[in-house]
Amino acid sequence: MLGLSPILNKQGEIPVYKQLYAYIKQEIEAGKLLANDRLPSIRQLSSHLMLSKNTVETAYQQLLAEGYVISKPRSGLHVLPLERIATINSAAPAHDSKARRQPVPDERILFDYQYGDVELNHFPMKAWKKCLLDALDSHSYEVLGYGDRQGNGDLRAEIARYLYPSRGVACTPDQVFLCSGTQQAISLLCQVLPLPSRVAMEDPGYNGVRTVFENHGRELVSIPIESDGLHLGQLKQHDVNAVYVTPSHQFPLGSVLPVQKRNKLLQWAYEREGLIIEDDYDSEFRYQGQPVPALKAMDVGDRVIYLGTFSKCFLPSVRMSYIVLPEKLAADFRNGIASYSQSVSPLLQQAMFLFMQGGHFERHVRKMRKLYQANHRMLLKAIHEHLGDRVEVIGQKAGLHLLLDVRNRDSMELIELASEQGVKVYSPRNHWMDPAQCPLSYLMLGFGGMNERQIEEGIIRLKKAWFGD
Repeated sequence: MLGLSPILNKQGEIPVYKQLYAYIKQEIEAGKLLANDRLPSIRQLSSHLMLSKNTVETAYQQLLAEGYVISKPRSGLHVLPLERIATINSAAPAHDSKARRQPVPDERILFDYQYGDVELNHFPMKAWKKCLLDALDSHSYEVLGYGDRQGNGDLRAEIARYLYPSRGVACTPDQVFLCSGTQQAISLLCQVLPLPSRVAMEDPGYNGVRTVFENHGRELVSIPIESDGLHLGQLKQHDVNAVYVTPSHQFPLGSVLPVQKRNKLLQWAYEREGLIIEDDYDSEFRYQGQPVPALKAMDVGDRVIYLGTFSKCFLPSVRMSYIVLPEKLAADFRNGIASYSQSVSPLLQQAMFLFMQGGHFERHVRKMRKLYQANHRMLLKAIHEHLGDRVEVIGQKAGLHLLLDVRNRDSMELIELASEQGVKVYSPRNHWMDPAQCPLSYLMLGFGGMNERQIEEGIIRLKKAWFGD
């Protein structure tokens, strides 16, 4: 269906993705797009409207988050029935059911619990600037070109040296491939490796990865999450030979896969001769219990593809992540990307190498671990003191976010009430394959980009917004 032809003002103040989202939403509410109608793929619509894929994808994600559409494996996005949309989005409280509240402008938001934000006030900017200048001065010719398609060899060696003591992952620089984010890593794996046509995935799970898999034609098999991570019994019931997991901090529920289940998951891969794609995001930040080694560290059968990123432990803006491939796949992957260009700036790669070699990176991670642990402790303390037993905290052992179950309340109503008090919180429902399956009372609170004072003040305002006391 390419009948979507909105009039978009690309020079206006309203972002184009918001204009596109509002147009499709209006078409659905007006009945011009009917239940089960299939939306164009991201590639088709971006080409048709001459927009970037990111713009279309962001608009689609907003429609998913608000329950106007649903993602179906190997079929794309489909419009939900209007009555179901009404159920998902029914956010107005009983005493205010005649009219929804007007959205609060972003400039009135004082406390933003955005997941993915990181603390920048303690970033070692002086050291990073020096590394950038040194990279430019000493390697001016190399860093101004396209760079090695696999990534800077010195940086790959430094990453390999870092991974063994920090995550127990023993690898060579030849197994390490640099890329610009987890989504690109998944895209490259789909394009270059013979990944099976069916891939199992945690449900709920990271919707950004799910979108990439679907855009590459993979059929996704939903595997539910237990209190201690992936439901292995359900995985074994399906005819799949590849699975994507976040064992160190399940996204978004926050569970940590225990060693016993990690061993069983590896045994599944060995028996099936399958592949495990391990996304080890947030592994640097664990607050309870002993550190659990990466799956890759326990992988004697060489069946784990390991994904790491600098987005949370360094800076999101560098757009730098890496893949550690099983030794038997590395050569084929290297040949498969022979005609690809490296997507990470060679200048940033060289600067990152110097930053790591100089010890700045590990010092920064240690400092941020202490800071985030203090933030985490303050968030739990504030929730306990001000919200009490009216809420339940989910997934508090690691990472830079947690979920809040505000019992017997609707998250969309709670989001609106919070915004009226200058606080922004988020629904995690777009991370469920079927957003309607997300409990209505769940909210996601990130704390990486806030300080302790902001965290507590925000919770105090949430108490006033939600409970009026």
